[in-house]
Amino acid sequence: MEMGYIIIFWYGVIHAFGPDHLTAIADFSIGKSMKKTMLVTTMFAFGHGLMLFIFAKLLEIYKLPESVTAYGDIISSSVIIAMGVYLLVMVATNRIQLNKHMHNNKEHIHIYFAKEHSHSINNSTASAWGIGALMGIGGVRGMLVTLGMINGNSIEWTMILAFVMGVSLVFLSFGALILYLNKQYLTNITNVRRVFTTAGVISVAVGINMLLA
Repeated sequence: MEMGYIIIFWYGVIHAFGPDHLTAIADFSIGKSMKKTMLVTTMFAFGHGLMLFIFAKLLEIYKLPESVTAYGDIISSSVIIAMGVYLLVMVATNRIQLNKHMHNNKEHIHIYFAKEHSHSINNSTASAWGIGALMGIGGVRGMLVTLGMINGNSIEWTMILAFVMGVSLVFLSFGALILYLNKQYLTNITNVRRVFTTAGVISVAVGINMLLA
């Protein structure tokens, strides 16, 4: 069975490279600190894996037709489109703020969603977990095929953990790349708005392409 866990781990790695997943991670990681980036990507991965486990178990127990899983793809696409639209609305209404300050003689930059002169920060950690869970439904079909070949359709939490580890490897690596771009490019509000606009447009385009595919 050890080989089965390795297969599931690598399935998680391949699954995470989907454009919808990388787009979601980029949307959550842009403008975040290293700690926040690592936290939101991890929460996204675990939310994703948990929903896969729950939904796959429901399909296994109640023997629902495979056609039901097609709705998961629609949900994933809709989530990506909604995220893109949200970013574009934040840019259009000037609700993306950049705050610079000095701490221990080192400049720190904080980027957050709020009205002008407001410093309330949104709970992106909980949002990442929820979005990851919703998008997890879209991966159920491939997960069932993989698990079915390995263990006769019997799905255990240890399998999902192996999957989450594979997904997390890619998500955290991609989050680190976004973090590097944050430090190099997101140093003024003009660049911030350009990056969020680009991320929003890409999210909408990826989501629409998934719906039409």
